[in-house]
Amino acid sequence: MKVHSLQHVPFEGLGYIGNWLTKNNHTIASTRFYESGYHLPEAEDIDVLIVMGGPMGVYDEDSFPWLKEEKAFISNCIQSGKRVLGICLGAQLIAECLGTNVDKAAHKEIGWFPVMCTQESKQLGWFYELFKDNPTVFHWHGDRFEIPKEGLNLLSSDANTNQAFYYSENVIGLQFHLEVTEETVGLISENCADELCENPWVQTREQIKTGTMIYADNCNWIMEGILQNLLDG
Repeated sequence: MKVHSLQHVPFEGLGYIGNWLTKNNHTIASTRFYESGYHLPEAEDIDVLIVMGGPMGVYDEDSFPWLKEEKAFISNCIQSGKRVLGICLGAQLIAECLGTNVDKAAHKEIGWFPVMCTQESKQLGWFYELFKDNPTVFHWHGDRFEIPKEGLNLLSSDANTNQAFYYSENVIGLQFHLEVTEETVGLISENCADELCENPWVQTREQIKTGTMIYADNCNWIMEGILQNLLDG
């Protein structure tokens, strides 16, 4: 399939997602909004859209004017029936395009913390099977999305509700990161180190590094399950 990614900063790329797509012979193209002369394709020329994370907010259009163009493109892809996956900021952008609010989370959440299935998640059997054991996943966010109308609220954590949603047969939003590798976690930790403050839900760089060695492989396995169902299901 023709997969297109939207990348907002150089240190938050596809990670394991790119490895899986390449291994399974999908084609990958990207729009990198941090580069001058970025280009967005026509929606009809792609099959799958993956919207990555970033330190900006969905409301930061004054500082990042391309957000308005990006939101229009995401909306067009959803309305065209494309398969769409959003991660962190990407999920928040999708949620806003679906008409719901994005605002400050109850707690800034940075590091490795478990997520728990909601009752609604049982309506999406394959997703429930991936998350039923409350896996520990990688978080780096201070905002949260509301669940889109007619969407399923899939996961929560001890710090924050609304950790994942499913909309129609084609759209999934994840507040956390399953695509992480040792390299990508290191890049985010280095570039966003100023966000590491003393907080019950913010881990130290050493805790994050240790957690990556313990939990990243399982996150990648779960990410693989999501990609298989989104692209092949």
